Amino acid sequence: MPSTIPTSAAAASLPSTVDASNIDEVNRLLENCSPREILTWAVSTFDNLYQETAFGPSGNVITDMISASNISVPVIFVDTLHHFKETLDLASRSQKKYGFRLHVYRPENCESESEFASRYGEELWKNDDVSYDYLVKVEPARRAYRELNARAVITGRRRSQKGDRSKLNILEIEKGTGMFKLNPLALWSFQLVWSYLCANEVPYNVLLDQGYKSIGDYHSTNPVREGEDERSGRWSGSNKTECGLHKDYFAMRSEFLARKKTMSAQQVTV
Repeated sequence: MPSTIPTSAAAASLPSTVDASNIDEVNRLLENCSPREILTWAVSTFDNLYQETAFGPSGNVITDMISASNISVPVIFVDTLHHFKETLDLASRSQKKYGFRLHVYRPENCESESEFASRYGEELWKNDDVSYDYLVKVEPARRAYRELNARAVITGRRRSQKGDRSKLNILEIEKGTGMFKLNPLALWSFQLVWSYLCANEVPYNVLLDQGYKSIGDYHSTNPVREGEDERSGRWSGSNKTECGLHKDYFAMRSEFLARKKTMSAQQVTV
């Protein structure tokens, strides 16, 4: 059973079911709830609820809050095969501390970076970043949702990360699939996240101590300088702000298939 925590008036007013007809009202209420209240409500509201995380700072906070609330949420980790070794080490440390059930999904039919390169070419992220994102992130995540029958996933996205996230709602219904995405830290700043990690001795990626703030694949992640946006170290020198996990899945798949068809046609004519 969830541990007893003070319940705000907004949390007490949250409905036991949510759909397109009342999601705006639900979001209004959620904005006046604490993250732990949001998580506790979600566990009692959604069947097949999962936390999806790459063990970034926000995800680690959420994992700790779930544990502190004595509720259980299994975790989906998309291993792109291109993570920093420090990220993989953190995944192991976090699972050991909190004991959550961990579902790891990788690019289809690949178990290593070298195997991926052999199948799709060296440095695909440079030559065709759309195909790369689809193969290492979007497709494995969709396979996870399908095989696990996920109805809702918890993410660590926040408005303060700016870009496409600046107007993020706490609860979203994904276009085309009807799956819910819950963003309990949507209103938090990076400083709040960092303060929580330190105050509660939450395991975090040691790269944060080296100037990193948002950590993705090793080839497209850099430390950030003082005063820079926390995600400015991702895809430096480009206008890219998202890897594809939180974009329109059907549009991503359509673009990937179109590129695949073009590449196949070019190979035939060579």
